[in-house]
Amino acid sequence: MVVESYVVVHNIAKRHNVGTLARSATAFGVSELILVGRREFNAFGSHGSTSHVRFRHFHSLQDARQFLKDRDCDICGVEITDNAMPVNHHPFTKSTAFLLGNEGTGLSAKEYEICDFFVYIPQYGDGTASLNVTVAASIVLHQFGVWAGFPERTRDGNKFIVAQQPAKQTRRSFCAETADSVIEERKSRKEHNSNGFIDENANDNPSSNLLDGLFSDVR
Repeated sequence: MVVESYVVVHNIAKRHNVGTLARSATAFGVSELILVGRREFNAFGSHGSTSHVRFRHFHSLQDARQFLKDRDCDICGVEITDNAMPVNHHPFTKSTAFLLGNEGTGLSAKEYEICDFFVYIPQYGDGTASLNVTVAASIVLHQFGVWAGFPERTRDGNKFIVAQQPAKQTRRSFCAETADSVIEERKSRKEHNSNGFIDENANDNPSSNLLDGLFSDVR
């Protein structure tokens, strides 16, 4: 059985976290980083790692869920809930997609609905109530990689060897789609406005920064 991991990016608060999540995703063997909503993203903090992870886009959480279920993949919410299990207990059984909550508000009701189970990261100090989403993702993805038995990357001195970048690359701040998909996205703005981040009044300029309209800073 081939075991894979995925990260679902939805309603993250800080502007630079998508790029940093991509960096963690490549370090810990994630197969795909799934964007829900608009297709652009901010690659700040990725240090070039966006060239080494596949991106996939969906208009809604339900579309993303269907894709993952078609691949017999569990969806794991990373959140402190009554039934959440410690991530270091490795409560995994197969390929898993990880959905992390907004730093300020945690997982939304719609995000809860698509999760099969939940994990949390035990803390041992008393100075903070929670972790930054990219720190949390790194810990969870590492624990999954340990459970799955992903082979360790070869090292060269005090660094891990980075694979050669693909010769043909798409724009690294954009999850490319077909013209029909772009048209469908525009049609779905009203349909999926309940996602909480697609503005019915937003213009259809594809060059607008995803994180300007999609992810709002916590102030």
